[in-house]
Amino acid sequence: MAIYDNLRVYKAVYDLMMEVFRFGNIQRDIKFTLVEDLKKEIIKIIVLIYRANAVAEKNDIINEARESMVIVKLYIRMLCDLKQISPKRFGALSEQTEAISKQLSAWQKYSNNKPASQND
Repeated sequence: MAIYDNLRVYKAVYDLMMEVFRFGNIQRDIKFTLVEDLKKEIIKIIVLIYRANAVAEKNDIINEARESMVIVKLYIRMLCDLKQISPKRFGALSEQTEAISKQLSAWQKYSNNKPASQND
């Protein structure tokens, strides 16, 4: 079992979280609703990555992380549509979220293809 904070997907989600924590000039009501929910969802994904790394049967946990990524993408899209982040920043964040989604999908595929005795 790899140390969870050495996983590429963990590092990518952590970098995304740091970007969100650096948001500035967000309207107060949006900052304390949408942005806070976004932060919580990203932290949830980090916890799910830790959990998936710690167990043999990863499929359900990785799937839950992938579902949470859909929510993260929605929140980021809403921030752009509400003109709280620039289209340029939206593009950069979209690239990050897409890369994370691909990593989670590849991890799930790899985990599903391993023999049961090697799923750790």
